[in-house]
Amino acid sequence: MELECYPMNARPCDLAPGRQSRNWMDAFASRHPYRCLPLTMANTTGWEILCPFGFTAEWNGGPSQNDITITPDRHQPEMDHFVSSHFSRGVLTMHPQYLFRTPPGWGLIAQGSPNHVKDGIQPLSGLIETDWLPFPFTMNWIFTRPGRIRFDKGEPFCFILPVEHRKVEQFEPVIRSLESNPGMKGQFDAWNRSRTDFNTRLASGDPDAAKEAWQRFYFKGEVPEALGKAPATHANKRRLKNPRVG
Repeated sequence: MELECYPMNARPCDLAPGRQSRNWMDAFASRHPYRCLPLTMANTTGWEILCPFGFTAEWNGGPSQNDITITPDRHQPEMDHFVSSHFSRGVLTMHPQYLFRTPPGWGLIAQGSPNHVKDGIQPLSGLIETDWLPFPFTMNWIFTRPGRIRFDKGEPFCFILPVEHRKVEQFEPVIRSLESNPGMKGQFDAWNRSRTDFNTRLASGDPDAAKEAWQRFYFKGEVPEALGKAPATHANKRRLKNPRVG
């Protein structure tokens, strides 16, 4: 399968597989957040589009386009082709600079890079039908309050994720009691007993629990007490392909 990427200018933004690392995750003792597999998998399930230059943007709280001031680190004669105040009311608009084409039935979710936290501004997410759309989309961020924010050169400003979006409509949420699924209840009860015992031993200073530090059932794709197996599709690392010229 191919995600076709058509540059809209001679020097488009860099496009790269999502990176696992986050500054706030690195700051924890023993880099504890990296033990959370759902976090790291989300970070790497998609492609980042990176800022071609650094800039600051300041919103004074007003409703007009002119109420956002954008200042690049260095003079950028074509700055408006990348970042501008287009929609007013504290919305900052950035251009991925590609026209994307996905296979039939597939679209792109465009959003902020997962778990990439920025104070004072929030990414707006969009679902784009890139299997037919003949023009590019924009990535928009909205200030959460008046103030100044910064994007560094090479910082992700857009994260794209292909999704077979029409199939989502086939799902129907069904609420059932856990007792109605004895196999799953048995697995949950076994996990709950193991988790409670581990936390009790860890809190009491048990050396074996302290050495283990954290349980790895989900990370390794295992179920306690051999009550079942995770499917062979379990993944604890994501390796997406880099763009190629074709």
